[in-house]
Amino acid sequence: MQKRPAILLSLTCLLLFPANLLGETIRPTVRYELLLPNPSDHLFHVNMTIFDVRGEVLVEMPAWNALYQIRDFSSRVQQVSAESDSKPVTAEKVDKQTWRLRAQGTVTVHYAIFWDSPGPFASQLNEEHAFINPAMVFFYVPNRRNEGVEVHFRQHPAGWRVESPIGVGEFQAGAGFFYTIIAPSYDALADSPIEMGPFKLFRISGVDPPVEVLVHGDNWKQAEIEDALRKICKSEIELMGGAPFKRYLFILHIGKAAQGAGGGMEHADGTAINVSSGQALSGLAAHEFFHLWNVKRIRPASLEPIDYTREQYTRALWFAEGVTSTYGNFTLVRSGIWSKQEFYADLAQDINELESRPANRWQSAEQSSLDAWLEKYPYYNGPDFSVSYYTKGQVLGLLLDILIRDRSDNQKSLDDVMRRMNDDFAKKTRFYRDSLDIRLTAEAVAGGSFADFFGNYVAQAEPLPYAEILSKAGLLLKQQEVTRPELGFAMERDASGKAIVRSVNSGSTADRAGLRAGDEIESWNGESVPRRVEGWLRNRKPGDILRLQIRRNEQASETSFAVGGRMEKIFVLDEDPSAARKAKAIREGLLRGTAAAAAAAAN
Repeated sequence: MQKRPAILLSLTCLLLFPANLLGETIRPTVRYELLLPNPSDHLFHVNMTIFDVRGEVLVEMPAWNALYQIRDFSSRVQQVSAESDSKPVTAEKVDKQTWRLRAQGTVTVHYAIFWDSPGPFASQLNEEHAFINPAMVFFYVPNRRNEGVEVHFRQHPAGWRVESPIGVGEFQAGAGFFYTIIAPSYDALADSPIEMGPFKLFRISGVDPPVEVLVHGDNWKQAEIEDALRKICKSEIELMGGAPFKRYLFILHIGKAAQGAGGGMEHADGTAINVSSGQALSGLAAHEFFHLWNVKRIRPASLEPIDYTREQYTRALWFAEGVTSTYGNFTLVRSGIWSKQEFYADLAQDINELESRPANRWQSAEQSSLDAWLEKYPYYNGPDFSVSYYTKGQVLGLLLDILIRDRSDNQKSLDDVMRRMNDDFAKKTRFYRDSLDIRLTAEAVAGGSFADFFGNYVAQAEPLPYAEILSKAGLLLKQQEVTRPELGFAMERDASGKAIVRSVNSGSTADRAGLRAGDEIESWNGESVPRRVEGWLRNRKPGDILRLQIRRNEQASETSFAVGGRMEKIFVLDEDPSAARKAKAIREGLLRGTAAAAAAAAN
């Protein structure tokens, strides 16, 4: 990495800095100063200065961000005080997330907020680094959300740097450096995660506009990451006809730095991803990068404008998240990261996941989207209560793609739907009407009605005609008997988030190892307990060892046992050797992209 040259400016000049690093002219009306005097306390100290107050101002802390869950970040706030012209001002708390201040002129609010939670959906401060989702740390002024803001970073450990997708200014101040972020609005700041620490930063060669990678952690190789991300970024930018950003930033927490908190979170010009190793990155990166278009710019009207104070319901997550997963997998196979056998195996796993959940028989893709706010309740995620809009949407996206290709003789596809929605909505700063505009766009592309498909399989929970539609792409869906892994116990999280064993199957390997109902699981193979155990099991086989650190009656102990297995019938996917020429062309279109398939046919 080439070090950004220091800009020598006085502090007075800096506070009047009129533009951010992307060249936007901005006049901030709210300034934040972030101080980290003692990272081991896990307290972010914030001074929030509000200019031109006229009698009264409200400040609020968002109740949700990143996840579709009300998490009440204000519960972490402490030591709130305020002043104006060096005189104390009463900070009157109005409700759980709002404070009222009465003053004139310039008002400064002081507070601290506690965070030490790993993962892209939280914030963290410790001796090694700080990761900030700004909506979880910074108050906002409700009637000034569209006005410019700036953040100054002071009193952080020596050697720490600051980086964010929105761009960071670095200024020399005496013997050290002073960092600042300038954003056109609070919402823009909230959508720009911040990493602080001694990270590694490098640029992916061969990708334009620039894509940079920030890594905090171990168990990774730069060459492997560069190769995978180059393929992903180039493939998706080409698919969508160009990049919608001036600069993109991957923030990666890898290995021990991930602390077992896996996952990825999309942002307008970047993403934050936690993975156990660099080799585990590709799937998440392909999904999160495609969010640049689908959800961040091709965006449902039901999610706009953002309301940080309460639940914001939408029926379109099956498309915003699920179809993004469809394209994540398309990218992996079309770029050569996956073989077609890996693509087929993943699709079969999704079908098995859907068909193994009783809720799939009654919860539609739209209802699953609407009920996303229930995911914070552990029992809701069980197979009897819900089906994932990620999984159902991913399968629906592929089935819809096949139908479009079949109707158009493989001349049109879901790719064309995505590009048209990008043109009609994203580029015109318009928001689409949940499933309605998705259907209308698909119909315009394919030249026929999809009312039955959307009515039966998106709005309702009619059984998906997998075999019938997959056959149009020269694919056979069959069942075979296999031994599937099983834990031998069930667990749930209590009100404080602790993982508690709910029941243990009699005679299972977990039972024979001494695991008991009521045990608290503190660690899982040396890492945090996975959020979705089904996903963890998907990548395991019977006989794999599971090592649990448990607490029983205030006594800590460790137990380990082999993952058990059970015989069951599952779906598998294979190519149909007798498929018609049209079906084979559709299959190639799926695997290679319509343009690639057409070029191959021409040759």
